[in-house]
Amino acid sequence: MADRIGTLVIFGAGGDLAKRLLLPGLGQLLDSGRGGELHLLGVGQDPMTAESWRIRVAASFAAGGASGERSEAVAAASDYLQADVTDPLDLQRVLDACTGTPALYFALPPRVTIAACAAMQKVRLPAGTVLGLEKPFGTDLRSAKALNRQLVTLVPEENIHRVDHFLGKSTVLNLLGLRFANRLFEQVWNSDNVESVEVTFDEQLALEGRAGYYDKAGALIDMVQSHLLLVMALVAMEPPSSLDADDLRGAIAQSLRATRVWGGDATAASRRARYTAGTIDGRAVPSYAKEDGVDPALQTETLTEVTFAVENWRWAGVPFTLRSGKALADHRREIVVTFKEVPHRPTGLTGQPGPSRLRIVLDPDGIELDLNINGEGNPFTLDRVTLGVDFAAGELGPYGEVLHGILSADPTLSLRADAVEECWRIVSPILAAWKKDAVPLEGYRAGSAGPAHW
Repeated sequence: MADRIGTLVIFGAGGDLAKRLLLPGLGQLLDSGRGGELHLLGVGQDPMTAESWRIRVAASFAAGGASGERSEAVAAASDYLQADVTDPLDLQRVLDACTGTPALYFALPPRVTIAACAAMQKVRLPAGTVLGLEKPFGTDLRSAKALNRQLVTLVPEENIHRVDHFLGKSTVLNLLGLRFANRLFEQVWNSDNVESVEVTFDEQLALEGRAGYYDKAGALIDMVQSHLLLVMALVAMEPPSSLDADDLRGAIAQSLRATRVWGGDATAASRRARYTAGTIDGRAVPSYAKEDGVDPALQTETLTEVTFAVENWRWAGVPFTLRSGKALADHRREIVVTFKEVPHRPTGLTGQPGPSRLRIVLDPDGIELDLNINGEGNPFTLDRVTLGVDFAAGELGPYGEVLHGILSADPTLSLRADAVEECWRIVSPILAAWKKDAVPLEGYRAGSAGPAHW
């Protein structure tokens, strides 16, 4: 187990991830009183004065709602170093600037992270050093395996936190509580009763200046390969005996090991598209191919939909469809469990409102249950009613929870090496089919719901 962290080092401190997500999460954590005594050190390739960095940190803390004495003190005492993290000499200079045990957070593209870890083998890491790595982990299955082998030569496995903020604790516990604390749901959570499961993450945001990363990743790698497969694993997993890190992460990994492309046919089970010019909420959006920094020849998709099977006793024959896209008409982030129709309806009971559905909304967190009941007027005609409740908000946002796990040596919300590799294994047939153009890249107008025939 790691010693108490004295310095949090953010590699890639000048990037968008640190500014919009990581630093606001840290500010929330500090104001909650759970951050401990901490020195913050930003590291980036671009020049920046210490004063400019501190202003940036304070602004990001404020954007996340932090305004307490603890966050203000950490921002005022934070430092910045210009360094190339793929250079062992620069890495040593960074480590020499740390006080106490360091936690090194890689807010970097995967190729730079791989190079930095290689360089790290040429320096001496302080005892207890903790590594936090942002997804995606590697660029394919081979590189993910190589990175995992390399990481355990640097620090013990328990000091490696592979971060996926979709496993922010409030969402995890809401799903687990819904399933395992309610006999009503867990008794029907199987192929005897469930027709299909959909996990959707549609957003209205377009590229928004992220071409440097997104154009080499696309919707499949950016969202499905990491985030949505993990959400699916939580929905599909067997009940863990406890919420200890080993039990929970073991159940997630077991679910992923059973996952395959539907029918073993990546061509038939996957679809991809990218947006053309359009309008979203009155704002003109250019075609993806004409966005700054985009290489149209890469054929990067901005919308994907893939169907998977979880090949075990509980879920045999149930399709799990994962979809994510940008520049769409609606902001939709939800899990929809569609139940099978009843085997028999009494003669004389009319109306076709459709099957019952459980909708788990991810942003903001809540649930809606669609039920068929006797409608108004004619009591023999069925109608649809929706029961809904909002989940209680967590004290911290997803990145606040992630950082708390890193700084307190709690790996519950981080991924094990085998889970990371399983996610790459699952999508590898799809990537191979797309590389051969076996699945056409379709188009859809920005601000629409996607290709019309989908």
